[in-house]
Amino acid sequence: MILTDEQRERLRIRRQLLGLLRDGGTFATALYGLIQVAQGVMPALTALATAAVVGAADGDSGTTRVLAPLVLLATTLIVAQVLSAIQFPTMLVVQGRIDLAHRERVARLASRSETITVLEQPAVQDLIATASAEPTTWIEKTPGQGATGQLLLLVRYIGLVTSGLVLARFSWWLVPVLVVPAFGYRVLALRQWLNHFQIWARGIEHHRRYQYWSKLAFAPAEGKEIRVFGIDDWISGTGQEHGLTHMRPVWADDYRAARAKWMQSVLVFCPLLLAFLAVGIQTEHGRTSLATETVVLTASWAVFQAVGYTFDSVAVQGAMPVMRAYNELTAGLADTGRPQVDGPPLTSTPTLAFDRVGFRYPGADRDILTGLELEIAPGELLALVGMNGAGKSTLTKLLAGLYEPTTGAIRADGRDIAEIGYAGWRRELAVVFQDFVRYPLSARENVALGAPADQDALDAAAREAGFLEVLERLPKGWDTPLSKEREGGVDLSGGQWQQVVLTRAIYAIERGAKILVLDEPTAHLDVRTEFEVFERLTRLAREATVILISHRLSTVRQADRIVLLEDGRIAESGSHDELMSHGGRYAAMFAIQAERFQSGYDDRIEEGELL
Repeated sequence: MILTDEQRERLRIRRQLLGLLRDGGTFATALYGLIQVAQGVMPALTALATAAVVGAADGDSGTTRVLAPLVLLATTLIVAQVLSAIQFPTMLVVQGRIDLAHRERVARLASRSETITVLEQPAVQDLIATASAEPTTWIEKTPGQGATGQLLLLVRYIGLVTSGLVLARFSWWLVPVLVVPAFGYRVLALRQWLNHFQIWARGIEHHRRYQYWSKLAFAPAEGKEIRVFGIDDWISGTGQEHGLTHMRPVWADDYRAARAKWMQSVLVFCPLLLAFLAVGIQTEHGRTSLATETVVLTASWAVFQAVGYTFDSVAVQGAMPVMRAYNELTAGLADTGRPQVDGPPLTSTPTLAFDRVGFRYPGADRDILTGLELEIAPGELLALVGMNGAGKSTLTKLLAGLYEPTTGAIRADGRDIAEIGYAGWRRELAVVFQDFVRYPLSARENVALGAPADQDALDAAAREAGFLEVLERLPKGWDTPLSKEREGGVDLSGGQWQQVVLTRAIYAIERGAKILVLDEPTAHLDVRTEFEVFERLTRLAREATVILISHRLSTVRQADRIVLLEDGRIAESGSHDELMSHGGRYAAMFAIQAERFQSGYDDRIEEGELL
């Protein structure tokens, strides 16, 4: 039999799911496997024990002969109940461990790429979302559910074999009479479920929109506008329409499946009726015993129980997309094309050089940087200014090794930072991005980010960033969660969060980082607070190189050097006084901002207060 590529892939994934069982833990997986095997053979054992009791009771002996079979039957039933009781918690333990190990592998895969170029591709993002196995609907299953489902599927065939052997021992001709229709029943049931599965999956986009609109109706942030603009009926109506669009085909399939149940009923009823009548007639005419009739009837029903359960196949089917996405992700991210290196830490602050650096974002049709030549001396305070889209933030991302230059190279003391190794290079950097992350952790964890927390260094960093005053107002100081979603947590304003992130960067400098990169670090602060922060940054430049991006030119006037980027190139470079005397683009921009400031314009991005 020649298998198609799709069938071979499905077989590989089924074997892969079985291989995941080792992540469930030796004891827990072995226990779960034994439980499944025992439950698989239990119907056959129950049939034999019941037959033994009936056979003993059918004779003329006293109760002594009945006692042993009765104890055996009672023991079988008790064991079955015990196994049923411990099956579910054991399964949850195995599934949980498998899913945890799988998500750790996905996280390692995603972090294997030294730059974020690949990770930003929409196709890769979709693969990561699917491979992460975070089910939101019943058709989505985790690798743990798929692995236990595949094991259960195999064990059920053990139950089928044991029940078939019992039937063959007493009435061999019943084996094909019952097994063939039982498989026919399974085929029909699976076909129905998989068809239902596919119909449900085809409407998944409407389901996600329904979920979005439903959550929107209860979201606190959106609740203000919903009530002010009176759009609650529109929101609920739109969500309901998406929900109905998704569910109408599903309900129609439910009706079709209900009408088609007669075929499955025939496949169960007719063979069992034939078996029951045949054995009953034989018993009536004395050609077989009542005990034989009992065991045959019990084992006949066990055959259909063994193969009629289809939810194990549904679990495997639901885990298929997850494993397929994981395999594609592995193939796409496994080879970065260059061995990763992690060189020794730098012994001193290096001279940085952008050597004819050009860069274009993947899929873009224009260069962001073109032949950029820039050298930054150790301990220099360099300011980057320019219009939006000039390439300022892109330059900092290239310096951090998040992207690789399309042309040229970035060098530290003459060495390409790619040769140094991005992992080791980033340990020399402290970067504050414009779109920094607000972690729902304590203030201490937000600053240290997993590094050992040196309290004196934390306090010193908070003082330099101007965060100490905010800390004194927090209910638990450094241990206060910076999120209202956490018990005892608080929400900070944009400016206060910026101080947290500045503290994070300065703490990294305290711990040995030699280059501080700040992308709009004071955009949320008022001018006075910004000036105080900049004074502190000037002191920091004695210990480390500071690269500062700011849209406020008044902020950067004390920098050692100001570089104006325009169209991906350096348009002007020099101190504030030099650039003003030159009377070029920088001078014109500075004059415009000064006039706006004198008119009372406040260009903070936002303003707010703690609590």
